[in-house]
Amino acid sequence: MGYSFKRLDRNGKPRYTACYQDLKGNILSAGTFSNKKDADRAWQMAEAEVAKGRIGDPKRGRQTFKSYVEGTWLPNHEMEATTRQTYTYAIRKHLLPEFGAMRMIDIMPEHVRAWIVAMKKKGASPVTIQKTKIVLSAIFTTALNDQVTFIHPCKGVKSPPVVAKPRTIISPEQFETLYRALPDADTKLLVETDIETGLRWGELTELRVKDLDTGSRILTVNRAVVEVNPQFHPTGGRFLVKEYPKDKEFRRLKLTRQLVDKLSLHIEERELGPNDLLFMWRQESAPRTKLRVVPDPEQLGLTPPNAAGRQYQHGTLMGYNSGKCRCEHCRAVIALYRAQRRQTEGKDSPRGRRIRDTDGHVPAEAFRNQIWKPALAAADLTVRVRIHDLRHAHASWLLSGGADLQVVKERLGHASIATTEKYLHTLDDADETALDAFTKIRNRNARRSS
Repeated sequence: MGYSFKRLDRNGKPRYTACYQDLKGNILSAGTFSNKKDADRAWQMAEAEVAKGRIGDPKRGRQTFKSYVEGTWLPNHEMEATTRQTYTYAIRKHLLPEFGAMRMIDIMPEHVRAWIVAMKKKGASPVTIQKTKIVLSAIFTTALNDQVTFIHPCKGVKSPPVVAKPRTIISPEQFETLYRALPDADTKLLVETDIETGLRWGELTELRVKDLDTGSRILTVNRAVVEVNPQFHPTGGRFLVKEYPKDKEFRRLKLTRQLVDKLSLHIEERELGPNDLLFMWRQESAPRTKLRVVPDPEQLGLTPPNAAGRQYQHGTLMGYNSGKCRCEHCRAVIALYRAQRRQTEGKDSPRGRRIRDTDGHVPAEAFRNQIWKPALAAADLTVRVRIHDLRHAHASWLLSGGADLQVVKERLGHASIATTEKYLHTLDDADETALDAFTKIRNRNARRSS
């Protein structure tokens, strides 16, 4: 129940403060007035607003976007650790510079449109703009529901269209070339398991011995691991195991006999227990060195004259230091000189090989840079292939081979069959049947004439 109380100001004149109670039982002020009638009207109007469900203090809408997002929205918004990381980076990079100092109630659709234009001028891609706008919209949806604001500035604001590009599916022949270029048996087994199961990277690298029934050849997928910055990990780690895969539904899929035999041999040779990871990241202790061959300086000629008019042999330390030459030969000799000093004398800021922080899980970035990209370069394929593209290839090969669409959907763990349908007719030779049928009808008259 609201009320107004009387007090005297410093001049001895009566002042009346209107007080009302919000839904949480807090006593709030609806203002101070010179007469009781106005004060009573103020607290009655405030209580009427509370009755409508408007529990927010009007001052909440006057807080800045930065203080609301960092003080209220991010700490209290329920989301996955990887989503929190992605949202936080997007907010810090794209939203706070534009909206951070603005009051929540002052942000209007026109400001969102101006922000999109500014993002385009900075060279941001339509995908980046669209994903960041989703974050901004989520923030204001919560603010609107909590009645911090009473307008959603993202409603009706369009972002640049994102054009869907056709999928490039690696062919079985290309995969075989890539497979042969992989460096060792463990890596080949991981990649072969990926192409034969279509698992997501987080599902593949969290597989444990207990998930495989070698008798029935059934693999159970009921967990996934994600890699996050330690500040977003509940215990400050880097790898976070989720007790459910994407879409929060476990699934079972059957493997080929040859793959199960390889996995069984791998488990036996590594002496893995039921709870051990099938695929573990093993870092070599010996540093890797890259050999450089420096041609004979006598055959390279002289550098251009320096400021003093002097010339030096290409491919020599004098050519680099005194001649100020930065040709490939002079840069190669200084690089070799510094490498030798690091290895033999411990000079020139010696640094050891970077050891990846991991609990045994395979880090995606390290695998991509140290194993996947060198194998792609050695295979010299005509298509750009990501690790995740093996999942696309699995679906495409199954459908091209005549597998049932619903079976493929369940095997991949798709939430909608429409997602699975995108893999129909994605191989380069998928249209051959249609072309043969077209040619048959087109040439029908020619066959009749003959």
